[in-house]
Amino acid sequence: MRGYRCPVAYWIMKAIISPFLYLLWPVKVEGRENVPTHGPAVLAANHQSFCDSFFLPLIVHRRVTYVAKAEYFDNWKIAWFFRAAGQIPMNRSGGDASQRALDTAKEVLDSGQVLAIYPEGTRAPDERLHKGKTGVARLALGCGVPVIPVGITGTRAVQPPGSMVMRPFRTVTIRFGPPLVYRLDGTEITTGRCGEPASGAGGRPDADQVELRTLTDTLMAEIARLSGQQYVDHYAKRTHAAAAPTQEGPAGGIPAPETGA
Repeated sequence: MRGYRCPVAYWIMKAIISPFLYLLWPVKVEGRENVPTHGPAVLAANHQSFCDSFFLPLIVHRRVTYVAKAEYFDNWKIAWFFRAAGQIPMNRSGGDASQRALDTAKEVLDSGQVLAIYPEGTRAPDERLHKGKTGVARLALGCGVPVIPVGITGTRAVQPPGSMVMRPFRTVTIRFGPPLVYRLDGTEITTGRCGEPASGAGGRPDADQVELRTLTDTLMAEIARLSGQQYVDHYAKRTHAAAAPTQEGPAGGIPAPETGA
């Protein structure tokens, strides 16, 4: 759970992989100035392909940490890669294991770093953008950090679902939108360290859940605008992921403890 504190391995790996990615896949970037040059932030992106997690860190000049599904760390053949890349294992069965991953994600933000999350919670089964889970908004509110919406296009053509091979010479486009500063009831959330109760977010669990849903829907609408995807108001199913677990991308949709959404 502390792998993200090994920055040397991350930068060495990035230096080795980046030239090959740039050589084989033209990458167009728009709005990179929206990513803050310092301080904590959340990158919230759509998730169409396993290789999304290669291209997004490639074009961000800061270190990017993902929350990856725990199964990756059970296989020694690939676990070294995810540990070297500083990824955080997350058990998606819920309960204490997921809470520990969430706590570690908060540590990443509390240390002033960049955390990348896929609000859909799993790779989309089709080309549409699916309903986002409220864990992104909950994390941003609890840590008082901005969320930068990200639209990624072209990666599904690079590595279609079920494929182990990345097809060369397909163009990938990554668009960053303006940062979203989350508020509840029109009041800006101010916190000290991550995980402390957010002002304006206590004592009204039902109302707060509605607010979190509204904030998440606003985020997904912005991601849809950036990616050009059609939005569908239901969660992405994990049936494909269950059939081919080795192809599932990092699981960034951190579940809300009381709802799992």
